[in-house]
Amino acid sequence: VQLVESGGGSAQPGGSLELSCAVSGLAFSEYYMAWYRQAPGKDCEEVAGISKDGARTRYGDSVKGRFTISRDNAKNTVYLQMSSLRPEDTAVYYCAADRGNLLPTRRATIDYWGRGAQVTVSS
Repeated sequence: VQLVESGGGSAQPGGSLELSCAVSGLAFSEYYMAWYRQAPGKDCEEVAGISKDGARTRYGDSVKGRFTISRDNAKNTVYLQMSSLRPEDTAVYYCAADRGNLLPTRRATIDYWGRGAQVTVSS
């Protein structure tokens, strides 16, 4: 099983980035997917989650209205569109596959994690 994030990098405050997570080796459409992030000295937090069919999404309070999670089950890929970026969005972002059926996702039911993608927001 592989979850491979791409699209991280640097952006200025107010800018945009899109993360992608390509998944292989599992039945992608049978998993809820989520994006988590961890900033230095802070706990890992769920940024956004999406149901198996993409019909339901859920966002952390700090990113509501700025980030959008989506998935393409035909391409086994989940995306995170990030806009109006702030310096406090700086973190390593991880893609996660959750066998549970709840939003927000639960770390106890996350079966697989990606290796992470660095996002840095600074002027």
